[in-house]
Amino acid sequence: MQRSCATVRFIMQRKWIVSIIVGAGVFMSSLDLFIVNIAFPAIGKHFGGASLGSLSWILSSYAIVFAALLVPAGRWADAFGRKRAFLLGLGVFVGSSAACALAPSVGFLIGARVVQAAGGALMLPTSLGLMLPEFEAHERHLAIGIWAATGGIAAAAGPPLGGLLVQADWRLVFLVNVPVGLAGLGFGIRALSERREVAAGRPDLLGALALIVAIGSLVVAIVKGQEWGWASPTVIALFALAVLLLPAIWWRSERHDSPIVEPDMLRVRTFALAVGGSVLFFAGFGAMLLAGVLFLTSVWHEQVLTAGLMLFPGPAMATAFSIPSARLGARVGYRIPGMLGALLFVAGQVWYITQTGDAPHYVSEYLPGIAVSGAGVGLMIPTLTGAGASSLAPERFATGAAVLTMGRQIGAALGVALLVAVLGTATRTAGEFHSAWLISAIGGLSTGIVLAFIGRPAHKRLPSPATGLESLSIPTESQVIPAESHVIGVESPAMIESDVIGVESLA
Repeated sequence: MQRSCATVRFIMQRKWIVSIIVGAGVFMSSLDLFIVNIAFPAIGKHFGGASLGSLSWILSSYAIVFAALLVPAGRWADAFGRKRAFLLGLGVFVGSSAACALAPSVGFLIGARVVQAAGGALMLPTSLGLMLPEFEAHERHLAIGIWAATGGIAAAAGPPLGGLLVQADWRLVFLVNVPVGLAGLGFGIRALSERREVAAGRPDLLGALALIVAIGSLVVAIVKGQEWGWASPTVIALFALAVLLLPAIWWRSERHDSPIVEPDMLRVRTFALAVGGSVLFFAGFGAMLLAGVLFLTSVWHEQVLTAGLMLFPGPAMATAFSIPSARLGARVGYRIPGMLGALLFVAGQVWYITQTGDAPHYVSEYLPGIAVSGAGVGLMIPTLTGAGASSLAPERFATGAAVLTMGRQIGAALGVALLVAVLGTATRTAGEFHSAWLISAIGGLSTGIVLAFIGRPAHKRLPSPATGLESLSIPTESQVIPAESHVIGVESPAMIESDVIGVESLA
């Protein structure tokens, strides 16, 4: 009896240890975007000769590489072991974070960010897959809530924490990952259990490389178009390369066993609209994030810590609205919360354009805009995720979530590029930022139009490639997320995905 009680206590302790280890990785990767955005002005001042276009690659390089490697990394982890992939990703993330902090030049920092993105792409797809099997079936909703809340807390904590660290030294925003990551590695080697999927296919790394080149060429052309001339041979060649590579990637995906994007998924109308909406919305969202930091620090001349505190209401509102939005979408359809979120997001941008001036008046001019925009973000992200997931069989949720996240990252990279193209080197007056916020307004409005064509949650889902069945199948141990749809009694498995990814993906 005593031995049995000891075993129960061990299992209870083990699940919380695993949750902390996995949560540390999720927290770091989620926190990274908001902290780096806050650190952007300080990095620019340190490397005084760097242009805004060059500095933008600190953000864009991470987003592009993360987007392209997310699906291949998840498939590699399924085949070769999720524990191995998570720990490798965590180690790469920690090492590259240290390299970022020690960067002697902007070019070196961008290169370290590329490596950091590869580590993040290995960590994120494996984190929940390692955590959920440690919980009993009736407890897994708690595990999902913890996992999702970790990302939401990181999103809300990012601006003030980033501001506090930057006040001391911008390098601390990267160094803070090192002790947390090393502790995670030490405990993870002992505590995590290896899990793999025997039938997992070999990932399409060539397709991932082609996607990096295609999106990278497009971003370079947008960022440098004004400087080099939109009709210059180099810019035209870069646009042409992107236009040629994207159909080539689709052609390869049609023929590869484990493609970078599964064409069958994008042939499902609701899923394709959700992915397209994610690209459009996150283009506006990414532009808004960086524009807010630059506006507060360069036009209103606020200290970085003050700017971080001023930005805090945005992610806080987004976190507060995220889970209620997911539940509403699963019950009444995604059109209503999605279009409401789009309208609120656009209203926030219109407020910035019409109300902000060169003199700082935070409460009357900036706070209403960021609060309304944050509420819109909280409604939009779970809607886009839930709409996409509702079209898929449970066996496809993990891949579908990865494709949606890929769309978000690509959209964010394009949004930053458009922002740089509009601002150029002029970041001194409020009027110069009004055009920048117009990018975000167009992104939100376009997403609202896309969501107008998405109706109620789909009841007929894309068949599983393994079974060809459209009905829900009994999940295996490696398919732990779909099991939750039966455990907590929601109407649609999409709700689980939207609860989990909607909060986490704020970052």
